[in-house]
Amino acid sequence: MDAGELPLAYTGGETTGFQSPASDYIEQGIDLSDVLDLDKPGVYLVRASGQALAARGIFEGDVLVADTAAPPRAGGVAIAFVDGECVLATLAYREGAWHLLSADGGRAPRPLGEGAAIWAMAAALVRTEV
Repeated sequence: MDAGELPLAYTGGETTGFQSPASDYIEQGIDLSDVLDLDKPGVYLVRASGQALAARGIFEGDVLVADTAAPPRAGGVAIAFVDGECVLATLAYREGAWHLLSADGGRAPRPLGEGAAIWAMAAALVRTEV
């Protein structure tokens, strides 16, 4: 090859050999809509704001999969409305009633029904930054 000459480029038309026997074991791409059941009625994506549940591993900007049909679960993360404000809180069952707990323990448990209601339970977490 001369100094000014470029090598030939491979165009893909001259394939030789045989298909890899391992190609049967290649996984398909992951469809988050299927994995997270996003087509189910009452399932929504909600972006977390603030660091209230950082101790639970939920950080600013994380995306929660909210399931409005999920039953309350002690220890679960509830997406609730408290006096008209949307909040994330850990759910607890105490003295025969459901309560919202602050993550830092700085506020007293808030019983549901006193200006507080659960909208959905967090079913999954999608982190957009690592």
